Amino acid sequence: MAYDGGRPQHMNRYLSRRKFLGLAAAALTGATALDSARSASAARVVDAGPASSYGSEGVYDRFRNQGFFVIRQGKRFLALSAFCTHRKCKLTAEPDRSFLCECHGSTFDPNGKVTAGPAKRDLPVFPVSVNESGHLLVQVPGP
Repeated sequence: MAYDGGRPQHMNRYLSRRKFLGLAAAALTGATALDSARSASAARVVDAGPASSYGSEGVYDRFRNQGFFVIRQGKRFLALSAFCTHRKCKLTAEPDRSFLCECHGSTFDPNGKVTAGPAKRDLPVFPVSVNESGHLLVQVPGP
């Protein structure tokens, strides 16, 4: 029987534990990168209409069922997720411009910061831009 590095030759066709773990880690890293690329490509852009239709400061909930709120703060626009970060229940916009999760009682301030749990993470903020036609565009992550 031929030997290579102290091992019988027939044993060299098997992976060592170290090689196996290295290959598994590389595969996992590749799968994670692929998932990230899929998520980015699954994002959709929603035309939220003319920016001029958001004339006053406040929370606009007309896109709540599409997954986001539009907030106007001065000349700045913000889009926040309409789903609680605790269990993905749909949020309600309150008169004081805060957000309430009626499922479990989490609350968020007008910037999406958690003010009461059980939610621990702030609301995701979605990219917003105004196109050359003056329409507000919101980039919403895919499913």
